[in-house]
Amino acid sequence: MVDQAQALSSAPIFYRLKRLDLPKDIRAPCSCVTERVFGVTHVLWRGDFVQRSRTVSGVFLLLYAFLHFLNIAAGLISPEVMYQVQEFRRLLTGHPPGQILLFSALLVHIGLALWQVASRRTLRMSLAQGLQLILGLVIPLQLIQHLVFTSYASNIHGLDDDMTSIILLMWNSPEVWQQYLLLLVVWVHGCIGLHMWLRITSWWRPLLPYMIGLATLVPTLALAGLLTEGRRIWAIFSRPGNAPVIRDSFNWPDNTGFARLFEIYNLSFWIFLILLGSAVATFYLRRIIRKRNSLQIRYENGTQITIEHGLTLLEISQLNGIPHTSLCGGKGRCTTCRIEVTKGLEGLPPPSPAEARTLKAIKARENVRLACQIRPSTSLSIQRVYQPKGRRQVHSAQGVEKTIAVLFLDIRGFTARSAGLLPYDIVFLLNRFFDAIVPEITKAGGTVDKYMGDGLLALFEMDEPEHSAQAGIAAACNIGVALARFNRLLASEGEDPVHIGMGLHTGTVVLGEIGTTENAPRTLIGSAVNAASRLEAKTKDLGVELLISELVIQAAGLSAPLGMMQDFTLRGVDHPVRALPVAQAATLEGMLTPQTDPEVTTFAPATSGRAT
Repeated sequence: MVDQAQALSSAPIFYRLKRLDLPKDIRAPCSCVTERVFGVTHVLWRGDFVQRSRTVSGVFLLLYAFLHFLNIAAGLISPEVMYQVQEFRRLLTGHPPGQILLFSALLVHIGLALWQVASRRTLRMSLAQGLQLILGLVIPLQLIQHLVFTSYASNIHGLDDDMTSIILLMWNSPEVWQQYLLLLVVWVHGCIGLHMWLRITSWWRPLLPYMIGLATLVPTLALAGLLTEGRRIWAIFSRPGNAPVIRDSFNWPDNTGFARLFEIYNLSFWIFLILLGSAVATFYLRRIIRKRNSLQIRYENGTQITIEHGLTLLEISQLNGIPHTSLCGGKGRCTTCRIEVTKGLEGLPPPSPAEARTLKAIKARENVRLACQIRPSTSLSIQRVYQPKGRRQVHSAQGVEKTIAVLFLDIRGFTARSAGLLPYDIVFLLNRFFDAIVPEITKAGGTVDKYMGDGLLALFEMDEPEHSAQAGIAAACNIGVALARFNRLLASEGEDPVHIGMGLHTGTVVLGEIGTTENAPRTLIGSAVNAASRLEAKTKDLGVELLISELVIQAAGLSAPLGMMQDFTLRGVDHPVRALPVAQAATLEGMLTPQTDPEVTTFAPATSGRAT
């Protein structure tokens, strides 16, 4: 057996071990993972340089952890496959440029974690954020040891750092479990970070159940591969006469070398602890300095809090659990967070142009300010204009801003038509009409917000303005087809046909609960609703079934014949609305063509001509 072991030194590890009667009774089917690569939208790259650096370094490190897990999981199949996967992994980090990239990403990510600790204003954070921060600080404590006894030992002492060698080096000691837990912590930390980053996209949520399954499967397979390969190689190593030969084959350091590695590890460990302690000390030092310059905010109910400089008044209320209404979420686009300053107004800076315009629109008094826009630098006494009550406290009564298509529909001449009908006949006719029309709205992805006698208001509440506009166009066209079919049915019964008018427009609206505490149905408010209603009314004068605004057509990525477009001055709408009259809604799709200029296919809510 010793002669057989001596022949190992000139072959790769898995061939060396194969010569030592490698057991082949443990096998697992190869699992192939196909990842769909999605285009990254600009939304994912919003933020400053620090945020982008954290994202890029984190994604790179998560990819490295994934390949590391995959490498260990290959032990379920064979040591040959494990070796091949490791060779593939080395294409990424097995050369100087890759190693520089890996260690740069690691140092950047750890450095930003320490910087985040030092620069935080408060330790209050969500559970996911807290877990992310704790895991990010725990990882280096274990990662230092892993790097010293693998990369450093390989480059300085010539240790064979193939996966089998590393597993054998750690096997039969607590170290093997510590290193697996390290990888697991890195994996959980990376998966949480990836979710926090991609959750703002529309395509991530449908993928989330599958990604959770993948996130669970990968470390599970790695654990199985670790146990399989560890038991196999330890069985070979423990055979009489094999241990010294395998140590020489793997070029393990001697006792002096291991002592030197532990010295490097201890030094690196204490350096990180000093850096972490400095970050924590910086956090508390900054907190002490801010508290020395703190100020008091007194609310109308007698509540008084001590706060630090730099936060908006709305943030101050939210951090201290004080109910403070804010419909737009603190973006300065509404006035529901406004307050009256009863003391300390002279210490506030003048309103910004945006805040001044908003306050001017409501003819606010001089002592009225927006809580989301002011950052107090002196003590204040304030009174909230709107105080949440009952079940709708703080944020539950907030609305949601969305850019969607809105459709108004009304039956023409229904009052005259129903004059000779009995009430039951009127209800019967309307229900038959809506039964024929409404399915075309829901089929396109829309919903009926409300019925208004012989008309209705439909919303197309999609994730993207483009999809909403496309759904509105499809619904309007299908309604025209359904109406023709319904009128043929009426004609077969000797009834007069039904004529309709529709107005289709798009714009930014606020969707929210409106009403009393006991009865607050969800509805919408916005100039786009008024514009759509006025367009529907214009169809009566023009004798057409549909008026569709140019904004809807552009948002859908389509264009209409320029000669057919008309400008309409609508009551209650500040600017003329350019729209396309359509005599029969069923012919709408045939009148529209795809846009040829890619620059005009992007819907911009601030486009000139928008009804505001």
